[in-house]
Amino acid sequence: MIHNLILPAQTTGRPNSSQKESGRVRAQKRKADTLTKLIHVTAGIGLMAIFLLAALFLNPELATKFHAISPFGSNPTIEAEASSNPDLSMLMATPELIAKNGEQELTNDSTPTAPSKFIGDQRQQALVTNWLSKRYRVANDAIDMLVSASYLTAKDTKLDPLLILSVIAIESRFNPFSESPVGAQGLMQVMSRVHKDRFNELGGVKAALNPVANIKVGATILRDCIKAAGSIEGGLKRYVGATDNESDGGYGNLVLAEYRRLKDVAAGKSVSVFSTTAKPANTTRTVENNAEKLNDEVTSNKTHAPENETVAGL
Repeated sequence: MIHNLILPAQTTGRPNSSQKESGRVRAQKRKADTLTKLIHVTAGIGLMAIFLLAALFLNPELATKFHAISPFGSNPTIEAEASSNPDLSMLMATPELIAKNGEQELTNDSTPTAPSKFIGDQRQQALVTNWLSKRYRVANDAIDMLVSASYLTAKDTKLDPLLILSVIAIESRFNPFSESPVGAQGLMQVMSRVHKDRFNELGGVKAALNPVANIKVGATILRDCIKAAGSIEGGLKRYVGATDNESDGGYGNLVLAEYRRLKDVAAGKSVSVFSTTAKPANTTRTVENNAEKLNDEVTSNKTHAPENETVAGL
């Protein structure tokens, strides 16, 4: 009889323990399912991030657009307007120029000066600066200084600043210390030995490696070449030293192609930073004797334009 009482009790206890075990298994399964879903979601986000980074790397314009619409992105126009313009004439200046500048500042302290006017607005310069910085892989601040110097020089020479920047791009790829085997130096590859007189007011021939001085002298030579030739194409042929040759070896086409790209950039259009800009191998600077001949020819034939005359581009 006791055996009959114990047996039902054991049979009724077995289902309870089996229910607990099955509940435990279900709970573990739910945890495993949740963990699996979390891993899948994380992996999906990671893959999306990889694809996005790859797209931004292959198309830098997308990065610029995302940066522009981002609430955390900075506005280059506002930054450009807020920042004060650097004294570009004193960049890498000689002690004589620094002393002279100090005397001028003391003289001009009591007289108000009109703000300098740029050719093109700050937004245009910011667009050009950002594009050139990415294209030629030069620090944005350095390119900004060179772009500002080109715009200021363009105002004096009546050239389009974008044309000056195009010549710099093809000549030196914005390397201020570039020098060719025949002695062409700096951003615009000026033959300093031939044009040494032009550097007298800027500190002498050594100023050829001064970025601002090189741009000033190079732009003046380019202006004189364009005046003497009567066209930008002819002026570029003279500038590269191919006056007596049938062809300039493709130099003019490269400069004008870069010029068109910069015009599109300045207009706010999307322009790829990937394209060929290397100077053709068969285009080299003329030797010093021929360069002296070209310099004498340009000097003798040049005529000074009126104050409001534009030589090229603007």
